[in-house]
Amino acid sequence: MTFQWAAVATFLYAEIGLILIFCLPFIPPQRWQKIFSFNIWGKIATFWNKAFLTIIVLLIVLFLDAVREVRKYSSVTTVEKSLPSRPGAHEHTQMKLFRSQRNLYISGFSLFFWLVLRRLVTLITQLAKELSNKGVLKSQAEDANETAKKFMKENEKLRQLLKSCNKEEEHLLEAQNKKLVKDQEKLKTELKKTSDALSRAQNDLVTMKIQSENLSKEYDRLLKEHSELQGRLGKGSKKGQ
Repeated sequence: MTFQWAAVATFLYAEIGLILIFCLPFIPPQRWQKIFSFNIWGKIATFWNKAFLTIIVLLIVLFLDAVREVRKYSSVTTVEKSLPSRPGAHEHTQMKLFRSQRNLYISGFSLFFWLVLRRLVTLITQLAKELSNKGVLKSQAEDANETAKKFMKENEKLRQLLKSCNKEEEHLLEAQNKKLVKDQEKLKTELKKTSDALSRAQNDLVTMKIQSENLSKEYDRLLKEHSELQGRLGKGSKKGQ
């Protein structure tokens, strides 16, 4: 294996390792959000998009080169089968075909996992933000609920005082009571808005969770296909030997 393909294979193994780490269930998205918020990521953020696109271009070039090599040696193998005078050349061509197919799978899966890794990081970041917003909205809803209960208790105390006060004081207390009722209605309206926002946040959280589960299932399926392809390549190399 040449240096460039050894580097691509190492890059592929690193991608698989990172995806497996990101899919660990006992590490919450908030923890990843804290890691992503380190100062070092902010310093390299300006170069990240350029590096991402550069790696994609390199992987695409290597993938196309591997496709070209596979087509080249596949056609050469077909020609050599019709030439029984050169039996050793056929095995040599088969070995090169196997290497080109191996390079094709390495570059193809590296390109695919690179895109999956970018999408996975984006989904984890969005999920962490939604969870944080959910906590804030829940806290606001609880505060609004406690305030509404406090005003209701004060309103009840004022009603009791109204029964024991005279008519002049009763008018004054009624005015205060009306003001408290208006404030209570405002608080109820705010509480309803906050509850609606919390419900939307919960729905978004469920949607993100479903997307994350679908992504994990798709990754498992692709990993299984990758293992099957490696098994087929192993069998093909044994037959070639």
